[in-house]
Amino acid sequence: MAQETHFFAVDLGATSGRTILGTLSETGLELRELTRFPNHIIETGGHFFWDIYALYNEIIGGLKVVAREGIEITSVGIDTWGVDFAFIGKDGGLLRNPYCYRDPHTVGMMEEYFKQVPKEHVYDLTGIQFMNFNSLFQLYTLHRAGDSALEAADKILFVPDALSYMLTGEKVTEYTIASTSQILNPRTKQMEQELLDVCGVRAEQFGRFVFPGEQIGVLSEEIQRQTGLGAIPVIAVAGHDTASAVAAVPAMSERFAYLSSGTWSLMGIEVKDAIINAESFDKNFTNEGGVEGTTRFLKNICGMWLLERCRKEWTEDYSYSALIDAALAVPAFRSIINPDAPCFANPTSMIEAIKQYCRETSQPVPETYGELTRCIFDSLALRYRQVFGYLQQMAPFPIEALHVIGGGSRNNLLNQFTCNAVGVPVIAGPSECTAIGNIMLQAKAAGIVEDIAAMRRLIAASIETATFTPENAEAWNKGYEQYLKVYREDI
Repeated sequence: MAQETHFFAVDLGATSGRTILGTLSETGLELRELTRFPNHIIETGGHFFWDIYALYNEIIGGLKVVAREGIEITSVGIDTWGVDFAFIGKDGGLLRNPYCYRDPHTVGMMEEYFKQVPKEHVYDLTGIQFMNFNSLFQLYTLHRAGDSALEAADKILFVPDALSYMLTGEKVTEYTIASTSQILNPRTKQMEQELLDVCGVRAEQFGRFVFPGEQIGVLSEEIQRQTGLGAIPVIAVAGHDTASAVAAVPAMSERFAYLSSGTWSLMGIEVKDAIINAESFDKNFTNEGGVEGTTRFLKNICGMWLLERCRKEWTEDYSYSALIDAALAVPAFRSIINPDAPCFANPTSMIEAIKQYCRETSQPVPETYGELTRCIFDSLALRYRQVFGYLQQMAPFPIEALHVIGGGSRNNLLNQFTCNAVGVPVIAGPSECTAIGNIMLQAKAAGIVEDIAAMRRLIAASIETATFTPENAEAWNKGYEQYLKVYREDI
């Protein structure tokens, strides 16, 4: 390895984004946050949009920092959330800001779509968890509405691919981000025209397929002029942020499950082939693309979204340490919810939604911020146990440990609760897994690491993790019995 090799990572989440400098040297991997910025949802005309031009401008700002400091970066990689997309016209221009997946226009559209193509057949073709905001149902909704941008679209590019296009002029479809759409067949690794027909879309409208580690193009002359940089390669990392995150799991064995913990929680395993059967359909598990041809067999779970929304409603800005102290002062399992109940998707008041769930299930209603926080933490840990049990039933190997990655890996109380609930060791970290995976896939493209196993060895040697062991098994078993009694999917 050279003295130092620098990579530029763009990591965009649903509420904020960052540009990050990753430096690999003989001593390991170091990260430096260059810029941080909000990612605003714009509400206008009765719809919710992402401001893709603002995100593009922030990427340019990060690249200017690199140029100003004279840092020689090897490449650029972009990861974002899944499912959302932009339309490109025949003249190459963006036709409109992308719709946000939280836009309610897709509510009820899954059921309408299934009148055209049976639900079981959609799942057999894609193996994807059903959520009304999946790209398939977004496209179907826009087609039914006679959306002018869809009708005029020459190309459809998922958000990381649209941003790469704005940087390079190259129109691609990166495999892991496409796999979130419920349009991709994981067996053939191609878009399913049968599903697109109902949406009035052709498979050819998506860009050429690329896989993690492939070069998309280089910074355009326009970008070079704006930033002062040269023709830097832009690499297709795992464009879906969870795929980049899972690539950074510092596991030394294949017998692990992962929990990517943040606004959303995503729990799953890494397998060679998609798991598509009656049980995975019944439990609504998803098969998304991973690196080196693997499949991420997982389930989306509502995560810290619950607490984030409560914090916005509280008049006082409680610190996390204050919330944890208050939660510990409350008896365990006093009030329990199903975090994935529909009422928690995007309520006007999260606090009232939690209270109402408890009323309807004849439980004590949480009133204080400590009671609400304890309710959320207990409920998340017990929901994790439920999903972990499903994974144990369907995994082709025994699961020996659970790796918690992402921002939630810093929450030691929830990590211990999760460990108590699932009954296997929990290894927490890295918290910066998405950026690390993004950077390491660029390093793989540069020939610095050979494969994912080498990536994970280097990551394990570069970061610190915390290990938790199960405690209070009897109490948590009783808590789980209580959770199952109040578990509801129809509130």
